Parts: sequence; C-alpha cells; structure tokens
Amino acid sequence: MHAPRPTPSSWVTRWAPLIASGGQVLDLACGSGRHLRWLAEGGWRVTGVDRDGLAVQPLRALAEIVVADIEAEVWPLGGRRFDGIIVTNYLWRALLPRIAASLAPSGVLIYETFADGQQHFGRPSKPEFLLQRGELLRAFPDLSVVAYEDGLESSPERRVQRLVAVAPGAPGPDPRIAAFEPRRLL
Repeated sequence: MHAPRPTPSSWVTRWAPLIASGGQVLDLACGSGRHLRWLAEGGWRVTGVDRDGLAVQPLRALAEIVVADIEAEVWPLGGRRFDGIIVTNYLWRALLPRIAASLAPSGVLIYETFADGQQHFGRPSKPEFLLQRGELLRAFPDLSVVAYEDGLESSPERRVQRLVAVAPGAPGPDPRIAAFEPRRLL
C-alpha cells in the first residue's frame, strides 16, 4: 500500500490559475513534488529543482528535474525565465533577486514560507530561515503584489508569510488578475 500523496498548499492551488495555461513553471526546492505533481496534472510544463536526487527521482516522468544545491552552487538554470515560480517552505535570502529575475514578463510568483514566530511552534526555528514582518513585500519591489498574508495557521499550527506577485509585462491591466479580488491581510 502506498502512502497518500501530500496535498498541495491551498495558497498554491488558489493562485496558480494566474499562471499562463500550459506555461513553464519552476518549482524551487520541490522536495518530493507535491506541487510539481499537481501542476503537471493541471497541464503546466514544470521544472523542479532540489538538492535531494533520491527524493526527485520519481518525478522525472512528470517534469524536467534539476538536481542542484542552489545555496552552494551556481544558479543551475542560467538565464531561463518562467511563466510561474512556486516556492513553499523554503527560504534562502541570497536567491530572492535571482527568483525575481527568473520570471518571464507577466510571470507569477507564488511564495509561502515560515515567518518569525514559527520558533514557538517548532521547526524551523533559526532566524535565517524565518521571514521578518513584511519581508516578502520588500524582497520583490519590482513585482506587482496581488495578495499577501502574514499570520498564524491553525492546522498544523505555524507562522507563515505568503505572497503572490506578477512581473511587469504588457502595459495596462492584466486580465488574469482582474478575476481575483486583491487583498492584503496583516
């Protein structure tokens, strides 16, 4: 009997429709692929990057897989740009400018990770892995914020920050964003 597949984040599933249908999506630090699988099943072309070659091995049939330690090595994707980038439960501040630069025009960034206060609930607890208040908003100044949340989750109990933002693209309002009501919860 197989263990049940982990479900994708509701933040990712809610906002992924902003990414161009069939577009190229980067799942950064993809781990065992809960988002990569969901995106591939939804018709997006997915590239997963993770340092654990064993964890990503089963994903090779679904997506392009790049095994790399993105914290210690040169950025493995060169100048490639993506219609969407998904980052969950991962923070390496030195990569934040590279993430923004890897978005194609009108590309969508969906980011969700732990924030200061998480140390009261468990791991991660080191400050270098916890966002400070408003840090995601400040980290991507050239992107247009669609949604932002900073607060407590109850199941499991944890402290998170979430951001959805769009890279500059064609002039004028983006019709994809008009379908969603922008909000900021602080």
